[in-house]
Amino acid sequence: MKEAYKLRTSIIFLLFCLGYFLILFNLYSIQIKQRSFFGNLAKQQYNVTITNTPERALIYDRHQIPLALNKHSLSAFIMPKKVEHLEQLEQFLKKQFPQAWQRWCNHPDAHFLYVKRKLSPEQLALLEEKNIPDIKLLKEPNRFYPIEPAGPIVGITDIDNVGQFGIEMLFNQQLAGIPTTYTLEKDARSGYFYFTKSTKQEGIDGQPITLTIDSDLQFLVHENLKESVETFHAQEGAVVIMNPDNGEILAMTQYPDFDPNNTQDIAIECTKNKALTDVYELGSVMKVFVALAALEENLVNSDELIDCENTKTTMLNNIRINTWRPHGIIPFAEVIQNSNNIGIAKVAMRLGSKLYDHYLRLGFGHKTGLSWPGEQLGFVNPPKNWSKPSIVSLSFGYEITANLVQLSRAFCVIANNGYLVAPKLFLADANSEKSLPQQLYSSSSLEVIRDILEKTVTQGTAHRAALSGYRVMGKTGTANLIIDGSYNPDHNRFTFAGIIEKGNYKRVIVTYIQNAAIKNLYASQVAAPLFMKVAENLVIHEKMV
Repeated sequence: MKEAYKLRTSIIFLLFCLGYFLILFNLYSIQIKQRSFFGNLAKQQYNVTITNTPERALIYDRHQIPLALNKHSLSAFIMPKKVEHLEQLEQFLKKQFPQAWQRWCNHPDAHFLYVKRKLSPEQLALLEEKNIPDIKLLKEPNRFYPIEPAGPIVGITDIDNVGQFGIEMLFNQQLAGIPTTYTLEKDARSGYFYFTKSTKQEGIDGQPITLTIDSDLQFLVHENLKESVETFHAQEGAVVIMNPDNGEILAMTQYPDFDPNNTQDIAIECTKNKALTDVYELGSVMKVFVALAALEENLVNSDELIDCENTKTTMLNNIRINTWRPHGIIPFAEVIQNSNNIGIAKVAMRLGSKLYDHYLRLGFGHKTGLSWPGEQLGFVNPPKNWSKPSIVSLSFGYEITANLVQLSRAFCVIANNGYLVAPKLFLADANSEKSLPQQLYSSSSLEVIRDILEKTVTQGTAHRAALSGYRVMGKTGTANLIIDGSYNPDHNRFTFAGIIEKGNYKRVIVTYIQNAAIKNLYASQVAAPLFMKVAENLVIHEKMV
């Protein structure tokens, strides 16, 4: 008995020793060997990181009218791991939100799934009616754009409030700011009590942006443009208004465009800011700069008689030249006023390669400096690539492409006594350097060309652009489009670029319509009347009547 007792005692002692050894080993493993693992696990239980995202900054027009506002929308979500009414939820999602049901099937182990983001009023009413306990609602920030015609300029944000194009994309970081990140220590057992709070990263509020655009003017001009495009059943159109003294863009609109508040069926082509992203052969409007170059080089004067040969078609140095109407021997000023291709080609031949230099001097072939995503710099065919007809083509707007802001900038040179302004879209740039340090053209050449352009409106092809009580100077341009590899006279671009003045008041306006369904039209019938309507709204809006 005594030996058996000793054996049992020894076994119990050994078992206790083994237990103590296991406890010590486990303590060693937890506290020393696996210290990092359990330390991190503990931190996950009582350390919480909270990110506070600042509200996205607003975008304003020049009068501090918002072009992009913040609002909140409701989104529906489920937490699959905590579903309590599985059958009811499955039936509802299959019928009403099949895409959400499919996502759930594809990710059965997800902890969080959206049912639908940015719920429509009808969808919200349906959820309230069915009252599915497992479907929760979440408030999310997004944008609202009160001035729809400003959409191609302002751009939009995506469903996560990140800029996709336009100003929203170009200045996404400035508008969004930087979130503030906090670290909290909480009671690991109940989770209701917090002990310490520290700032891990200090955030920065988004900074608003103020544009030079006048939102009311943008709307009015858009209505004029829309009416013209629809009247002529045209493919598209655009208008740019610029202050020639400082380069501020007051309006830059296009049609067709898009509704920035409803982007479900958005056409990507309509989201481009075409005044900057598309370049065109603009036709006879470019004759203005040929005339200015020839005057500056003292190769012609406004009274010199030019033989336009009284024909619509002629051969000049074995180059075939067509013009819209025959004219005989007329002063050079009337060559521009009547937009005669034969007359301008003869003067351009005197310029030769200098015409290329003048086009570059006026800003063609160079970007505008607005740093716009997708901006096209255009093309001026250099003399080394010229064929025999190139100088003729360049004289009336072919073999040179430009965007509408470049054309506006070039007309500003005529309006502001010879200085090439930098186009501005941001009001913060208003006090920056206004022009190049030197005057590009002499005052005498500019006054002659201004007089020619005024007579083009009062007596020439652009008489439909006249505005009573104002000095209007401008030029039309009708260019054929390339269809199937060749210029087609039944497909056209119609452009009018002009200046309106009254005292110290000056504005440059460019109007553009492309591919009207109605045939046998000229810019004098399409773009010039649009200019007049835009100019009329402009001076009334700016109270210059």
